Amino acid sequence: MTCRCEEIAGKDIALSPTCIGHLWIFRNLAPEELQALTHEASRKKLAKGDALFLQGDPCDEMFLIKGGRIKLSKILEDGSELTLDIRKAGDFVGENMFSEEGEYPVSAYSLEDTLTCGFNRTKFEALVLNQPNVGLQIIKNLSERIAWLTSRVGSLAVTNIEDRLYRVLSSVAREHGAKSPRGVVIQFPLTHEDLGFLTGAHRVSITRAMKALKSAGKIIDEDRKLILPLLGTA
Repeated sequence: MTCRCEEIAGKDIALSPTCIGHLWIFRNLAPEELQALTHEASRKKLAKGDALFLQGDPCDEMFLIKGGRIKLSKILEDGSELTLDIRKAGDFVGENMFSEEGEYPVSAYSLEDTLTCGFNRTKFEALVLNQPNVGLQIIKNLSERIAWLTSRVGSLAVTNIEDRLYRVLSSVAREHGAKSPRGVVIQFPLTHEDLGFLTGAHRVSITRAMKALKSAGKIIDEDRKLILPLLGTA
C-alpha cells in the first residue's frame, strides 16, 4: 500500500523513511496496528515560514516531521524571540500533548516546505484505549527524551564558552548540516541570541566566542551560513 505522504508531498519535499508507525512511540507494534495508525493519521503540508502551531494555542496535536524542518521558538515577555530547537525529518514535535498542560509553550515554524503526519488528542486517546501496547511505547519515548536532556545538560556543563558553543554548533551541523568541499554547512541562519539560549551564555559572550572560533579556523561565517570545516574531515 502506497503511503499517502508520498502523494501529498509530491516531488518538492524529500521524505524521511521514518513513518508514523516506526516512531519511537509506536515501535514494535503488530502489522495490523501499524496499518491502523497510518490510516488514521492526519497529514499537513506547510510552505516555508508557515506556523504548525503557535505559542499559547491549545495543545491538542502531535506531529512526525515526514519531510522538511521545523524551528521551535518562544516569545519572551519583552517581545523578543528565541530559537529553542530545530527538528528535522524523522523527528517529532508537539509532545506536550502527552502532558496535562492545555497550551503549547512554544511556536513551531517551517524552515522550508514541510510535511507532517500525526494525531490529535481525541484520536490518540482512543488509540491508547484500544491498543494497550501503545502505552508501553510512550514510556520508551519518555526514557529517550530524558537521555537527550541529560546529554544536553552535559554540554552546558562545559565551562569554556568557546568549547560549549562549538559543541552546540557541531551538534546542529551533524543533525541539520549539508556536506560541502569546505566542510559541513548549517544552511539556515542562527542569531547570537539563538546561540546564547542554546549554550546558556550571554550574547556578548557568544560574540567573543564566535570571533575566537573564526580565528582558530573552527568555523567560517559566509552569507549568513556557518561552515564547520573540521567536521568535514571527521
